[in-house]
Amino acid sequence: MATGRKKQKLKWSKLYTFSCLHPQTNEGDPTSFAAGAPSVQSFIGQPGYSRVVFCNEPHFHKQKQYKYPNNYVSTTKYNIVTFFPIALFEQFRRVANLYFLLAAVLSVTSLAPFTPVSVISPLVFVVGISMLKEAMEDWNRFLQDLKVNARKVKVHIGNGNFVDRAWKDVYVGDVIKVNNNEYFPSDLLLLSSSYEDGLCYVETMNLDGETNLKVKRSLEATLSLDGEEQFSKFLATVRCEDPNPNLYTFVGNLELDNESHPLSPTQILLRDSKLRNTDYIYGVVVFSGPDTKAVRNSTRSPSKRSRVERKMDHVIYVLFGMLILISLVSSIASAVFTKKKAVKWYYLELNKLRDGSSFNPSKPVVSCLLQFIRALVLYGYLIPISLYVSIEVVKVLQAMLINKDQKMYDNVTDKSAEARTSNLNEELGQVEMILTDKTGTLTCNQMEFRKCSIEGISYGGEITEIDLAASRRMNIEVERYRFSVGGYDSTGRSLEMFEFSMADPAAEKMALGLEQGMETPSTTTPRNSITTKNSVIKGFNFRDDRLMDKMWINRSNVSDMMMFFRVMSLCHTGIPVEDEKRGKLKYEAESPEEVSFLIAAQEFGFKFCHRTQSVMVVEELDPSSGMDVKREYKLLNLLEFNSSRKRMSVIVRNENGDIFLLCKGADNVILDRLADNGRTYQQATTAHLSNYAEDGLRTMLFAYKKIKMDEYEKWNSQFTKAKATVGPEREDLLENASEMIEKDLILLGAVAIEDKLQKGVAECIDKLAQAGLKIWLLTGDKKETAVNVGYACSLLRQDMKQVHLTLSKEAASKNLMKVMREDILRQIERYYQMVIQEGTKNRTFALIVEGRALEIALSNDIKDQLLRLAVRCDSVICCRVSPKQKALITRLVKQHTGKTTLAIGDGANDVGMIQEADIGVGISGMEGMQAVMASDFSMPQFRFLERLLIVHGHWCYKRISKLILYFVYKNVTFGLTLFFYDILTTSSGQVLFDDWYIVIFNVLLTSLPVISLGVLEQDVSSEVCLKFPTLYQQGPKNICFSWKRIIGWILNASFTSLAIFTVSISALSPAAFTQEGRVADIGQIGAIIYTCIIWTVNYQIALIINHFTWISHLLIWGSIICWYIFLFLYGVIPPKHNEVETGFHLLTEAIGSAAMFWIVTLLAVVSSLLPYFIHIVIQRSFFPMDDHLIQEMEHFRMDIVDGPMWLKEQEKSKEQTKIGFSARVDTKIRQLKEQLYRKKKINV
Repeated sequence: MATGRKKQKLKWSKLYTFSCLHPQTNEGDPTSFAAGAPSVQSFIGQPGYSRVVFCNEPHFHKQKQYKYPNNYVSTTKYNIVTFFPIALFEQFRRVANLYFLLAAVLSVTSLAPFTPVSVISPLVFVVGISMLKEAMEDWNRFLQDLKVNARKVKVHIGNGNFVDRAWKDVYVGDVIKVNNNEYFPSDLLLLSSSYEDGLCYVETMNLDGETNLKVKRSLEATLSLDGEEQFSKFLATVRCEDPNPNLYTFVGNLELDNESHPLSPTQILLRDSKLRNTDYIYGVVVFSGPDTKAVRNSTRSPSKRSRVERKMDHVIYVLFGMLILISLVSSIASAVFTKKKAVKWYYLELNKLRDGSSFNPSKPVVSCLLQFIRALVLYGYLIPISLYVSIEVVKVLQAMLINKDQKMYDNVTDKSAEARTSNLNEELGQVEMILTDKTGTLTCNQMEFRKCSIEGISYGGEITEIDLAASRRMNIEVERYRFSVGGYDSTGRSLEMFEFSMADPAAEKMALGLEQGMETPSTTTPRNSITTKNSVIKGFNFRDDRLMDKMWINRSNVSDMMMFFRVMSLCHTGIPVEDEKRGKLKYEAESPEEVSFLIAAQEFGFKFCHRTQSVMVVEELDPSSGMDVKREYKLLNLLEFNSSRKRMSVIVRNENGDIFLLCKGADNVILDRLADNGRTYQQATTAHLSNYAEDGLRTMLFAYKKIKMDEYEKWNSQFTKAKATVGPEREDLLENASEMIEKDLILLGAVAIEDKLQKGVAECIDKLAQAGLKIWLLTGDKKETAVNVGYACSLLRQDMKQVHLTLSKEAASKNLMKVMREDILRQIERYYQMVIQEGTKNRTFALIVEGRALEIALSNDIKDQLLRLAVRCDSVICCRVSPKQKALITRLVKQHTGKTTLAIGDGANDVGMIQEADIGVGISGMEGMQAVMASDFSMPQFRFLERLLIVHGHWCYKRISKLILYFVYKNVTFGLTLFFYDILTTSSGQVLFDDWYIVIFNVLLTSLPVISLGVLEQDVSSEVCLKFPTLYQQGPKNICFSWKRIIGWILNASFTSLAIFTVSISALSPAAFTQEGRVADIGQIGAIIYTCIIWTVNYQIALIINHFTWISHLLIWGSIICWYIFLFLYGVIPPKHNEVETGFHLLTEAIGSAAMFWIVTLLAVVSSLLPYFIHIVIQRSFFPMDDHLIQEMEHFRMDIVDGPMWLKEQEKSKEQTKIGFSARVDTKIRQLKEQLYRKKKINV
């Protein structure tokens, strides 16, 4: 029998002061806010709170009364029984398929102009291919389900024995053991952990996208279950709420040893969460399979259709209108002709026909109706039956190319972009609005230590990418250094300035617009050189020789610097872990900020190396000896960080008996708590904070105070009393006690950490902005963090006017909805008028909305005014946004603007937004899968969105547009030819073509070239797409699939059909067809006209295609050759096996040997294609589009021959760009020019 591991002795719960580890009310439950309301536990047993779980007795849950589903989870759409009925229903919801089903039914009647096989076989082929695609996609989902359900977990089977069992075989009531870095298979009640006090760390990235570790703690009553053998006699009952999707609430009781213990979310471990920094936990299954909260949150993605596909339905309706119109013309003409002229033709004997005949002159109305039905079937090939299946095949192949694109592969995560649905490929090319999450989407959720300010001096000021790009554009070398005006003043205040050394003196004059002959400044060496080696330390990206390599010990005030580093190394809740690869310690903590501080402290010589329940050990650099010395600090109290306090403090005693309070927190909180003699560096530090924030960095202040023994003992007695209080007043007492000690602080300085952006985010946003897309940032973070990231990823820039929509303190204090609504509405109207007035001056605006203001605006009738203001701003950032609000904002943007929206996120909190948007994209780079499972496309990094939209989206939009237009063209051409022949034959309903010609037209002879068009067509290469992102605007403007183009292609098809029919009939009717003097019969005329159509439509697709491959040539010219092969083989079949005898040896003995056949084919093809050829010549010569110009430039290699012209065309993309890296560089250039002017004036 296996035994549990040795308990870890560290009791983390003793370190915490506030309620993060104590029993608490359920957030979001209304009863927890109402004064005098009954306890939530009182609801147990009532409707909604009726679940009973028998712990360690899963056999009871096989009985009917307490039977719950097993842990098997399925995401498939069909099963063996439901596949055929549901899939067939989905297929015949399409109008075109329903029409062809009706035609197939009519084909077995006497009214049909074709044989049943020729009508039914294409329908079966098209529907079969579509159903096969559905089956394959659902099969892939089934395989994914098998993989998840087959994961292993240890389950208690009795007598303290645990065995491995598949997830799907886990049942409610089972006691299971989960080891470190394993996922929880179901929703568990935490019983105990490897820590002595039952605490464990949980990563909920799969649920909410956050990598911050959540602290969970078991009840004290179950702490004794500390080994596997302890579960042999364990029995308990859980009575709790029924299954629901609320991730952050739980109500229940644990009945153990005749005692009832209240449960809260702190004891619940959710499915798909991951155990971290804890060797193992024991838990009992409360919810399994479809009852788990994660599964109940993973709703099926709604059915989405692209705008092109929706418009295609209207095109089909237009073709139906044409079909009905020409059927009416044909049937009415037939009835009129039969009654007035055909009746006189005695040899037809029409008077002897039965009443049900289509040519009964005595009943013209009945004849007209019957002929109308026949015409509907005859001209049915106006409707492209294979259009839907061809589009589906094309989209699947497009999705395969997207999935195989190696330039969207991330070798770090070993994942690539994936089209999870192929229905929205072309929609990628029409996106106008992007709504993005921040954490895990734009950022890596990894913090890097970048800069710090100590004693009013800023360290770590390397050149930013913006500065470098601006200097390259101006042909100037830039170096950043620090100097103070007139030396260091009394506050030690320093300024960051730029010094320019000119690579070319003319460049400076060009940049400044100065006259020749003016003196140029000399190169200045920076006072502090910047180290240039690349960072190899994760979480530490700091460059400054003044602090690195122990150089800080040479500074003037070493004591304050040491205290600064002590705050960094002691004020935290981190755990040191040995990193065998680097030979250094690595750290685990609740937040990534703490990890970056500990890594930085280690690099500066203050290595936090050990902690116990009450002692923290730091290996410090001793300035006097230059040696590393281990020092122990007694941890007296820890006042942890939370969203309301915005600060964290520790009280420690050093080896000399001195007591210090070390504090870190937000600038506004710390500055309010400084002593009068503790503000020495406040002015300089505040200036540095502003600079850091402008660079998009998160900032935090460090402060400390020395506490006398009697002062501490007095305070600690009050604090201990408050900590021991049980009741709702506990939190207030603790907060008051902390306020008493956290005051009269001495400011040490500030730190700046970077919420590290994913690789290429800024460049991606820059390209998307140049492509004309608007980007909104929706985040649950606070406003300061969101603004910092906005700067970092270039959604904001320095000269942008920021409009802050926030609830005023006066309105918030009254807490009346009417007052708050009026306050928000007043701000919106004021800002809207300002944007309208100043927008004409080419000003740029950013709207920043805080959570409470957003909640009020969205829940009232002022949401339209908010959207009206937001869409006129160049950038929008919404802070403190809940998942529900993200989805609501997405819906409002769609409804208010009518624009195609794309939402991108990485966590379960983004699922609503992803599903609500026209296109949902999930980030799969880390481990979160909830957003990915709900998305239409997934990718490991945000930067791949650039290529997905600007390259694949642009290509797919143009491909699908051309494909649909070509389908309309070829089917209208084919169908109208039958109509013209019907007119020639006095509307008799005579069929021009053999039945098998009609069958193979869409299925074989014209289907493959159009697939090559839809899969391989490129107007320009991918590299050119990225160099000229303005080409993307053809999609949002719908240039390629406008009604103008649709009608144009219908008219082109009508002319083509008329030209082919007229040329053929005019050439064949008045003269002999062969040298023997024989005239062409109906079989020969039909074959000749059919040949002309095949040549014409295949030549037409050759004129459409811009990017030829060997596949394109093979399919286009191969289709034409296939027609001749078919005609030859069809002619070999003896007449007795062929219902239509006109095809026997038709090619070899009739038309193939006649010169007229080849001449007519040539004349018909040239005359039918001539108008289109003239059109494209005129358009490219006098009215060229952007892609036409770039195609010609690329063809003539102007990027090499005429570089300036090529660059000029590229710069057009940036002219209207208001956000992004390029826009910030332009702003920086203006600032540099102003500084150059000022410097020049000083020198003069």
